[in-house]
Amino acid sequence: MKKIYLSGPIMDEHLGLAREWREQAKAQLSGNFSMLDPMRRNFKDREVDSANEIVEFDLQDVRDADILLVNYNKASIGTSMEVFYAAHDLGKFVITFSPYPFRECSPWMVRYSTKILPSLEEAIDYLLTHFGD
Repeated sequence: MKKIYLSGPIMDEHLGLAREWREQAKAQLSGNFSMLDPMRRNFKDREVDSANEIVEFDLQDVRDADILLVNYNKASIGTSMEVFYAAHDLGKFVITFSPYPFRECSPWMVRYSTKILPSLEEAIDYLLTHFGD
């Protein structure tokens, strides 16, 4: 079973928004994929003693994943770093969904996303069509 890492803003994101799309993705994809959700860990952003741990656990999830599902609803340094690492360094497939029209997306996100779709629903359909069992 392929593993999907759920990448998207957490720091400076309303906690409900950071969880909501991930819960929806897990509900619709769990039967076909193993899901890696960084929200399963209970670290607090901006605590010095957990900062390195947060990054290392997230990078390990990226390494363990076959595919990244990325919420690009706003600029996020962590999300951008995960996408670059996954695509550039590891050659992973990166499926991004974003409310931004293509022309308003960062060239970096465009370059390192394998596919950008306008909604989570379309990203889920894409994953099920191309990678589902």
